[in-house]
Amino acid sequence: MAKQDFYELLGIPRSAKADEIKKTYRKLAMKYHPDKNPGDKEAEKKFKEISEAYDVLKDDKKRALYDQVGHAAFNGGMGAGAPHGGFYQGDFDFQSSGFGNIFDDMFSEFMGGRAQQAEASRRGADLRYNMEISLDEAFRGIKKNIKIPSNAKCETCHGSGATEGTKPETCPTCHGNGKIHARQGFFTIERTCSHCHGLGEIIRVPCKTCHGSGRIRKEKTIAVNIPAGIEEGARIRLAGEGEAGLRGGINGDLYIFLHIKPHKFFHREGTNIFCQVPISMATASLGGEIEVPAIDEHSARVKVPAGTQSGKQFRLKGKGMSILRSSGRGDMYIQIQVETPINLSKRQKEILEEFRALEEKSHSSPLSEGFFAKIRDFWDKR
Repeated sequence: MAKQDFYELLGIPRSAKADEIKKTYRKLAMKYHPDKNPGDKEAEKKFKEISEAYDVLKDDKKRALYDQVGHAAFNGGMGAGAPHGGFYQGDFDFQSSGFGNIFDDMFSEFMGGRAQQAEASRRGADLRYNMEISLDEAFRGIKKNIKIPSNAKCETCHGSGATEGTKPETCPTCHGNGKIHARQGFFTIERTCSHCHGLGEIIRVPCKTCHGSGRIRKEKTIAVNIPAGIEEGARIRLAGEGEAGLRGGINGDLYIFLHIKPHKFFHREGTNIFCQVPISMATASLGGEIEVPAIDEHSARVKVPAGTQSGKQFRLKGKGMSILRSSGRGDMYIQIQVETPINLSKRQKEILEEFRALEEKSHSSPLSEGFFAKIRDFWDKR
């Protein structure tokens, strides 16, 4: 029985690019993999066929030969010209089919590549710093210097970990990969190389200062710019300001977590500021003008109309917090608290007694009068 054309088998045109071939193969391999189709002989056969086709078409030289000669190029009849000993004969062989290399390629891509794995194992740790600032500093923005104890690059060996005049050597166990692969059936098991601990390198003569790590414990001072308008809980990332990497690896990052201390007068909600201002009963009744502080260290004057009740709010537009990455500002809200006088003198009490007598006749307290009228009506109807 004639073998099916490899292009037809994968369902791709002869002009297909390498990426299209790989993508199509992966989809088919996942569909017909024996582990997903236990006991299905047809699926196992299909899996062998598409693996054979992919092993040829993914290789430019094999593909060129296949395009010229066809299957005859790989059936053993071409003598020395047959590439790499052909494919499976009878039982499917994981190694000779080329699927082992295919799986390695896929696994390497998913993990970011072997070189990237080794580099990741040397990367320095990220650091966290909790910073507390005042509301005024959050309004203006500020530059602060902080001291961070961390691992810094060893100046003696310049981060290599090796004594001057020597250099790290490629690990003979993993050949610089930092990982060791062992195949078991259709699967590849990966583990960190125990000889180099995943670094891909070993040091024969370690630096006496850092003992081969390439870094030493050191306190460093970092300038941190806090922008105006920053909010509670904000996080600032300083790339490369974390701990130095192991043996010349890249530095980690520093994360600044902001906490804004409570203010004596102001309460912040987003870009707006709220401030409670007590006023006398006389000012609330007769009206007047009050002076209130603002976050920008200037004062603002607010006109209080006669008959102002406790809880009344006045909005001062553009007097609130700075808006992050903007020249604008939020608003400020003044909340009035009418204060009941205490420690009254004899004369003050006499005046208030006289006022109360007049108040009952003038009906100048409509809210309280209305409330008690409703209460009386409620009890009368029961």
